[in-house]
Formats: sequence, C-alpha cells, structure tokens
Amino acid sequence: MSQPTNDVAAQLEIPQLEQQLQTSVTTGLDTQTAQKRFQTDGANVIESGQHTNRLLDFLQNFTSLMACLLWVSGLIAMVSGTVELGIAIWAVNIINGLFSYWEAHAAKKATDALSKMLPTTVNVLRDGHQQAILVQNVVPGDVVEIQAGDAVPADARVLSAANLQIDESSLTGESVPVAKKSTYQHGDGKFSITNIIYAGTVVTTGTAQAVVLATGMQTEFGKIAHLTEAQSSMVSPLTNELNRLTRQLSVIALLIGLGFFILAIFFVHYPVAKAFIFALGMIVAFIPEGLLPTVTLSLARGTQEMAKKHALLKSLNSVETLGETSVICSDKTGTLTQNQMTVTHLWLPAEEFTVTGTGYFNNGQIQFQKEPVKLAQHPDLNRLLDIALLNNDTQVVSEADGKQAPKILGTPTEAGLCIVTAKAGLNLPERQQAAPRLTELPFDSDRKRMTTIQKQTNAPDLIYVKGALSTMLPVCDRILDGNQVRPLTAADQQRLQQANQDYAAQGLRSLAFAYREATDADQGKYAISTAEQHLIFVGLAVMQDPPRPEIYQAVQKCQNAHIKIIMVTGDSALTAKSIAVKIGIVSDQARVITGEELAQLSDAQLQAAVKNEVIFARVAPADKYRIVSMCQANGEIVASTGDGVNDAPALKRANIGIAMGLNGTDVAKQAADMILTDDNFASIVAAIEVGRTVYKNIQKFLTYIFTSNVGEAFPSLLFLASGGLIPLPLTVMQILTVDLGTDMLPALGLGAEPSEPGVMNQPPRARTAHLLTPGIIWKSFGYYGLLGALISTGGYFFVNWQFGFPQVPLASTGKVYAMATTMTLAAIVFSQIANVLNCRTETTSLFRVGVFSNHRIISGIIFEILLLAFLAYTPGVQSLFGTAPLNGLDWLFLACIPVPLVLLEEARKWFVRRRAARIKN
Repeated sequence: MSQPTNDVAAQLEIPQLEQQLQTSVTTGLDTQTAQKRFQTDGANVIESGQHTNRLLDFLQNFTSLMACLLWVSGLIAMVSGTVELGIAIWAVNIINGLFSYWEAHAAKKATDALSKMLPTTVNVLRDGHQQAILVQNVVPGDVVEIQAGDAVPADARVLSAANLQIDESSLTGESVPVAKKSTYQHGDGKFSITNIIYAGTVVTTGTAQAVVLATGMQTEFGKIAHLTEAQSSMVSPLTNELNRLTRQLSVIALLIGLGFFILAIFFVHYPVAKAFIFALGMIVAFIPEGLLPTVTLSLARGTQEMAKKHALLKSLNSVETLGETSVICSDKTGTLTQNQMTVTHLWLPAEEFTVTGTGYFNNGQIQFQKEPVKLAQHPDLNRLLDIALLNNDTQVVSEADGKQAPKILGTPTEAGLCIVTAKAGLNLPERQQAAPRLTELPFDSDRKRMTTIQKQTNAPDLIYVKGALSTMLPVCDRILDGNQVRPLTAADQQRLQQANQDYAAQGLRSLAFAYREATDADQGKYAISTAEQHLIFVGLAVMQDPPRPEIYQAVQKCQNAHIKIIMVTGDSALTAKSIAVKIGIVSDQARVITGEELAQLSDAQLQAAVKNEVIFARVAPADKYRIVSMCQANGEIVASTGDGVNDAPALKRANIGIAMGLNGTDVAKQAADMILTDDNFASIVAAIEVGRTVYKNIQKFLTYIFTSNVGEAFPSLLFLASGGLIPLPLTVMQILTVDLGTDMLPALGLGAEPSEPGVMNQPPRARTAHLLTPGIIWKSFGYYGLLGALISTGGYFFVNWQFGFPQVPLASTGKVYAMATTMTLAAIVFSQIANVLNCRTETTSLFRVGVFSNHRIISGIIFEILLLAFLAYTPGVQSLFGTAPLNGLDWLFLACIPVPLVLLEEARKWFVRRRAARIKN
C-alpha cells in the first residue's frame, strides 16, 4: 500500500482514495488487515524523542566538573594517608548525585502526569461495524468517527461532516476554530486544506467521519516532534559558572598545595615525601567539599518553591537560568488573557448596553445607563439574546463545586454568548421547548455565517442568523430599531460599520445578529441561497478575551525588574496591540509586526526591531523560533511560552522554554524546561523572582563557605612561616568537619533565605557577571575571612596561654595540643555562626529581618554547636579527629565571638545604606 500525501489524498475521488489506502469507506478495514498494518506502521503514538540510556542519565549526576574535582580530592586524601577522609568525600559526592537523579526523576514523573495529547479510545469502523479501540491501535485506512470534545487521533481525510469545526491552535497558533468539510479547498497556509484533519487538534463542534491517512510520527504532528529532537538543549548559565568556579578552585588549590609543599621543605625542613603528603592534605582542605551538595539542595528547594507557584521545573539548573531572564516572549491567549471570551457590550440601533463580569462565571448583569435591564422593556435586546441562545451549538457545563471555571464543549465565542444569555436570565431548555430547532445551515469559511431554523407553535418558523458584520449586511434589507422594523438605509449601514470599527480599534470582536420569519416562499425548504436573504438586522454582540486580573501587577513587576515582554500571537494586530497597551506591556507608539511583514524582514532588521517596543501579530508558532533567536543574538536570556506542536522548536531554542500544563501538547511539554500548571503569566514572574533569590542565596553561602577556608588555612600558614616552631593548629580531619559537618546545615539555611526587598527592582545581571564576584572574594578572603583567621588563631593561643605559654613552649602533642586544636576548630565554628547571620542580607539590617526569622539557620547553628560538643566529648571520636574536651573558660571565650562580629557588620551595612540614601537624594 502506498500512502498518499495529505494534499494528494484531499483531491482524490472516494473510489481512488479507497484504492490507494486499500480500504472501504462503508465497511472499514477487516481485523486481519488492521493487525498487519499495525505491525508494519507501528503504534499510533508520538515518540518522546528522549531515548537516552537510563544508566547514562544516572551517571551524568556524578560526572560534572565539580563532582570530578571531589572524586580526585577523595583520591588524594586516600593517597595522603587519610583514608577515612577520602571515603567521607566520596560519600558526599555519591549522596549528592543520588539526590540530583531523584529530583530529575521526580520532575519527569510530574511532567508525565500532565500528559494529555491524544484520546484514550476512538470509534472506528472495522469488519463493517463500529467499535471502540485504543488510539495507539489506529492504522492508515481506518475509518474513524469523531464528535465535539474529541481529539483528532491521526491525520485523516473527511468523508462526511456536520457543522464540523476544529481547534488547530496546537499546530497553527490560531485560536479561532477552523471549519472543515468533505469537499476540497486549499487556502494559503500549510494546514488550510478544508477536508483534512490533523492529529493532536480538537473537535470544538459538529461530527465527522474520516479515513486515516497517517499515524504516529508520520503525521504532521509527529514530523514537527521529530524536528524538535534535532534541537540541542542549551547549557544553563549556572552550569557554566560552576564549571568556571571549579576550574578556578582547582588552579588555586594546586597553587596552594605547591606553595605549602615548597614552604614545608624550606621552612619546616620536611622530607620531600612528608612535604608532599602535607601539601596533598592542604589541597583537600582548601576545596569546599560542601559546595556541590549545598548548591544542589538550594536549587532543589527553589524547584519546590516554584512548584508552589504553579511552575514545574524539569531540571535543577533551570531555577537559576529563570532568574537571569531578560526577555519573555509570551503568547496572548490563555497566558496574558483568560481564554474566556466575554461579552462586554450589546449594541443595538436604538441603544447600547454594557455587560458586567468577566469569564465563564455567571456573576454579572446586563445594564443600561448603569442600571440592570428589564427585558420586557427592550424587545430588540430580547430578540438579540434569543438568537444568541438558540443559534448556538456550545454547551457550558458548570463544575459541581462552583469554584472552577465551567467546562466548555464548543467554541469560546459561543460560550461567551451562552454566558450573556444566562446573565439575562434566559432559560435554554424552556426556549428549546418553545422553539425547537428544525435544521441548521452550519458555518463555513466562505460565507462566515451560521443559520438555524426554529419552529414555533401556531406561528411561522424563525430564521436566526449570526456572523461577521461584513457578511451580514449584504443579506439584510431591514433593521429592528427599538420596537419597529424599518428599511435598512445606507446611513444605517455606515453607522453600523463605524460602530464595528470603533470596537475593533479597542481590540474587541463583534458578532452581528439578524432574523426573519419564514414565508410561504420558503415552503419549508431551507437552503442557504434563500433562507439567508431579506433579513432583519438586530444588533452586535461585542466581546473580548479579558486580561487575567493578576496580569497588571505581574507586568509592573517585570518592568521594575527590567524584563522585557514581547507578545507573540496569532490574533489580529488591533486585538494584540489593544491588549498589550491595556495591560502595560507597551506604549501606544509600539510597532506591530504581522506575520507577512516578519517574512520580509532580514535577520539584521528583526534583531534591531526586537530591541525596541514591538508586538508580533498574525504570526505562526514557527516564527517564534526566529524571534527567540534574534533576541538571543542581542545577548538576551530568553524565556518563551508555547502550547502547540509548532511551538516546540522555539521552546527548545529558548534559554527557558515554558509550556502550558493545562492546554499544552505533550511535544511542547517535552521540549520545555518549565511547565505552568495554571497556564498563567503571573506564575512566570513569580518563578523568576524565586530564580533571582536562589542565585543571590548561592552567592551568600559561597561567601559563607569560603570564609571558613581562610580560618582553616591561616593556622597552617603560621606553622610553615614559623618553621615548625608553632605546631600545626588544625588537622586536616578537623578542617573536613567544618567543610562537611558544621558548615553544611547553616549554608542550607542561607539557601532557604527569602528574597530581599528590591530583588525585583534590579535589572537582570549582566551576561559577563560571574558567580564569584570581587565583592564575594573581598568579603570571604579579606574582611570576614581575615577576622575569622585572627579569631581561630587567637583561640589556639588562648588554650596554650592557660597552660603557661609563653613561659613554656607551645604543646605539639598530648592533651594540651588536642585541646588547642579543638579550640581552633571551635573558634572557626563560632566565627561562622556570626558569618551565617551576617550573610543573610547584603545591606538590610539583620535586626530588621529578624535574628530568628529563618528557623533553618537557627537549627543549623544549634546543630553545629552540638556536633562540636560531640567531637570534643565523645571518646572514640576524639581519637579519630584529634580533639579533646574544652573547659568553662574556653566556652566563655567562644560565646564572646559572634556578638562583636555581628555588630561590626551591622555598622558596615548602616554606612552602606546611608551612602546609598545620600546618592539617591
């Protein structure tokens, strides 16, 4: 069997089509043939494109540059004779890798739970009778039956259709449903064949029978999904920064090791072998083994915070990338707006009515001059609403709890009409009983009208018509003006067109309504050519897809944060600009570029255009890829939203691809880095704030972790500089208790620090900015670090002073030496207590945010004191770590360390705030 292309199949006569597909449109395939084709063509599924080996996925969590540094560090520790130390470092690396894998696996499971691309079952004609089969078992040649609410299971040629309209937005980005019929007609677009329906699209109204042309990856849906696989994922800025930091730390550690090796030989006169072992120990001591797990856990907490804000992240590093976002390319419908068409005005020749309330909840009313209307006093309004109610194929099904938006079975436009009639108090079952529908002349893309015939008791049938004003005026010759019907004049037509244009200029859509009573000439036979003639014009229903109520604040936050929003929509230029101006994305002077204009722009012209205020309207999802690329060419970090199959390449190209969880296709979700579980733009902005906060917190605990390195290294430097006269004040094992023990929980507490005031009032950090800034280096190795080094050394000499120093030499062995090294360790721990509190804010006073407001940090401080006591007072542990119990005077010394350090930092922050206030004023 040779499968014809969609375009060829659309033009074949039915007998030719049956011959090409080797099927029968009356009996369908027989079971045996269907089974053979299933074996040949495979299952009707869209492959995920994620065929990476699970073992490789697992191992990747243990092979980052920082992880490799820890593997080497552990090996060096073992070679230097501290096997326990090496095992501890490796254990940390293994636990961190397992945790990273678990987080990624959990995100994948959550993504899979959101999957909803194709229906579970579909009705097909096989062996001459209808039966329900799994969608994955559909094969080319199957004859399928579809109806309103169904997802189209495969690419298929329409055999028969009744009022069939398809939502093809997942492929084209166009939110208006497309009419389909059994006859061939080809428009301008690739997907504009009138008798071809496509996999992954949704039936909004009507029914149809169609013969399947292609399934699975051979569908247009599948082809786009396959192209998406070829797109390589972008490396996150945080990954690049951590790799850069790892290289820097590796070089510094090696230089320190080399320096200590040379000093040990020439100043302490160590043998080469012993100097080498000592240098290896210092290399291990300098590497911040706790950094990687702390970063991982901080990012993991960021993903949890974002999940609470309806943003599901698929990888940990995306947390930080989101915080760096400088441009958001956003859809309009359903993201910036509610995707709930709402009637705002009812325009009639005699008067205009306003409608309150937004969305699909029946919580508004029709008003005239700000007062609720009484339909009995407005027969013209009553007629318009009756047409809107009865000339309507959409159902609005309210949820049981009344809190969630009603479910819509049909088109958004007709749903808006259903809601406005409900606000007027009209009862559909009563009207359907009083004037049941006899027949329908369905909407089609040529005449752009829909007509229903309503039967009346003891009265002529009613012909109710709705459609675009441009197509309604030519078939109307009268107008309902208040209570009277009169001829439609040229002046009337001009007034109607002007009203329509005024609404369009505001970004509103208008739908015209007309009617007449059937006459003897109709003879009960209603054809388009006769029924839609000599109509009485009634009025216009004016509607819009209202902005989400929270969008205004979200846009303001973006502007304060210097994040540019570019609307990319399939809607008209007028509608797009009206909404964009209304919600504050752009000013009224913004440029609107349509899809046709976009095709004429060179890359250089487009790159220049996206630097300024711009809106993209009437563009296809495929155009998003180019728009995103040109923003990136300007050095921007781009987040792009999308829900359709054609959005997938742009989602993968963007630094952060954002798919819609409620209405997005699986292909879009698989290509994206983040999934919005509520399809809400405000959730993106909330997630960006979390991302910025996470990055700031990473810098805070970098400062905290590196500070202790100075206190750890300085005593060893004294040992070398003194030529060994000052015994080594801190052992390598004791250093590791800080890096992997006492520092860990407080650092994690810093990772949970809430955002500081003003985090969304700053521009995104520059692409050239690095994680390890000069400010962090100064704080860690200069200011905080130097103070910590002096205090830790002071603690060492304080113990020796108690035992006779300087009258007696410094102890190099025995209990006094163990107490002195324990005191050095304890002084570092208590210095770090002050440092973790100081690192919580950059300029805001600690007392303003509350000393005890971060319970994780307080818990971490308690933990490190208890761990210190455990190391000092547990006999078996003492021998392993070279520690000894401290006396009351020692603890008094330690208790005096944090307060002066905190007060000193508070003074610095006060001067910084005062200086900033002077500059501002």
